[in-house]
Amino acid sequence: MIIDDDPYIVNLLDNFFRKDGYATYKLTKGKPAIPLLQKKQFDIILCDIRLPDIEGTELLMHIRKVSPNSSVIMMTAYAEIKAAVDSIKSGAFDYITKPIHPDVINDLIKKAIKGKHIQPTSVTEDFLTGNNNQMLELIDQAKLVAPTDMSVLIQGETGSGKEYIARMIHNFSNRKEKNFIAIDCGAIPRELANSELFGHVKGSFTGAIADKKGYFEHASGGTIFLDEIGNLSYETQVKLLRAIQYKVITRVGDTKSIPVDLRFIAATNSNLKDQAIKKNFREDLYHRINEFKLELPPLRGARQRCFVVCSEIS
Repeated sequence: MIIDDDPYIVNLLDNFFRKDGYATYKLTKGKPAIPLLQKKQFDIILCDIRLPDIEGTELLMHIRKVSPNSSVIMMTAYAEIKAAVDSIKSGAFDYITKPIHPDVINDLIKKAIKGKHIQPTSVTEDFLTGNNNQMLELIDQAKLVAPTDMSVLIQGETGSGKEYIARMIHNFSNRKEKNFIAIDCGAIPRELANSELFGHVKGSFTGAIADKKGYFEHASGGTIFLDEIGNLSYETQVKLLRAIQYKVITRVGDTKSIPVDLRFIAATNSNLKDQAIKKNFREDLYHRINEFKLELPPLRGARQRCFVVCSEIS
């Protein structure tokens, strides 16, 4: 269960954990959680300290009464750490400070579920099947490029399975034991994109109350997947080009270069080559991310089409 009055945070976490195989339920107020917990068991509850209808610490007391087996992780601003620490004394599993980074919460959740003997829904690597020749050839190409460190551009319509192909490339690569971090560029507000991708230092802008690592640092050693890359602003495209070319990033508000070692995969549902010609996308960035291109066929219309299945669901 995710409880926060900020819809952006709720949706960010909801999308992240659903992609990771968890069943989620989201609320923007705290009180509705109480009757819900009397009917349904939740293994993990992410709860903000400040809610519009009830204090998070008070809600924690209710949770401990009606759902004592749930592990509660409190989310808080840096200035409210004392309240978060007090909540741990009252039975919370742990707390995390904002700005929220899903991977950090994910680490806490894995610790919380370790003793519960529960696992997220698992999907085997054999999640793509079918007898469409074009798709089978594409899968062979994906497996062929996987062991290299070439940047891959996946082009296809929305819902055609671009992220599945990206995960397949990662799973067949030499980086498969490291992080695979997927980011939906269309879901990140443009003014926050640089901070989300590359991180920031304390005081670099209003709301930057602590240093924060970006997605690139968390993905270092593994694979980063930028879905709908065409939605990034020109400024972010410039920083992205530098990251790919020189394998370094700079946090917002800082001048220090941070080395990153990662595999880069991008996806789009538009023609980036045309966008580059129209000056809506940097041409030099297009060539950098297009070292190897995969074009996904649409899933609709054909009898002999490839389809996505989830096997061995636990």
